Amino acid sequence: MSHTPSSTIEYNVYGETLIGCCTDPMTGYFRDGYCRTASIDRGTHVVCAVMTEAFLNYTKTRGNDLSTPIPQYDFPGLKPNDGWCLCIMRWLEAEKAGVAPLLNLAATHQKALEYTTIEVLEAYAL
Repeated sequence: MSHTPSSTIEYNVYGETLIGCCTDPMTGYFRDGYCRTASIDRGTHVVCAVMTEAFLNYTKTRGNDLSTPIPQYDFPGLKPNDGWCLCIMRWLEAEKAGVAPLLNLAATHQKALEYTTIEVLEAYAL
């Protein structure tokens, strides 16, 4: 997995240059702060979400514990208000369950539009 920035410009859901989501903690499939993806990213980590207690509890019950630190992977564990690049399918699942976190759409990759509409995303915009 590459930790270097993409050599091509990536775009957000508005067709503008994708901005970073979060670097503390470092997020993104490539751990470069950006919610961008590649064919090897089975989860499609393209939505920049601001964590909430409700979402963190929900995703833990679904088998993805994002709140517990994993020191061997330099993962501090997430807490409410942390930014994080989520898998689009988990976010959509949480949206249906009523616990979807808000999104930073300037930092949400345009690939999210292959899974949902801009109207759904904008309903959760920061």
